Amino acid sequence: MLAMSEYILIDTSTEHGLTMRIFQQGESFSIRVDSEDSELMNNAFHYSEDVLAELACEPIRDRKNAHVLVGGLGMGFTLASALKHVNADATVSVSELMAAVVRWNQLYLGKGAGYPMRDKRTRIINQDVGKVMREHKNTFDAIMLDVDNGPDGYTRDSNDSLYGLAGLTEAYEALKSGGVLTIWSAAPDLAFTQRMMKVGFEVEQKLVKSHPEQTHGARHTIWIGTRY
Repeated sequence: MLAMSEYILIDTSTEHGLTMRIFQQGESFSIRVDSEDSELMNNAFHYSEDVLAELACEPIRDRKNAHVLVGGLGMGFTLASALKHVNADATVSVSELMAAVVRWNQLYLGKGAGYPMRDKRTRIINQDVGKVMREHKNTFDAIMLDVDNGPDGYTRDSNDSLYGLAGLTEAYEALKSGGVLTIWSAAPDLAFTQRMMKVGFEVEQKLVKSHPEQTHGARHTIWIGTRY
């Protein structure tokens, strides 16, 4: 991984009480929160985001006119993977609260993910994903949540409600019968698994590499919840 000293700051944005900065070194990009030392995402490591979408979309792939929701645009890799694993008649809505993240994907990050925002199936919603779920009950065939660093890694305190019982209930109610919810996290959390089950999900948990060629080091956690 490149040292931070090798990156050049190319833009800064403050929205909703959060300051984000995007840095570049060649084809490598890093988005950092509040300070230069707190990296939120890097386009060199997105394998677990790819898997997040695959696990959500594959079970519902054969549904006609499937509608799936991605919570958090990030660097576009979850969106790109979702598009890969749904049919041509599907709609992939992406809820991204931070306008700067959408802009950075348009200006800098699109190439790395294969320009998924240009796909005719993509719909960008500049709104909090919790609000989107509350307003769309029994709507989505799959939901992917990649917000902050998971249930125990908030950059915004309001994201706590997304992973609490109320937020998980909203996700459950936003799904159609047989719908799938996948949630990305930087670390495992037994209490969160139990919380998902309490809401009514049938839950599976997977540990996933951050890079497909990774042989050691930390693994990311993905929860798969199915509404029956």
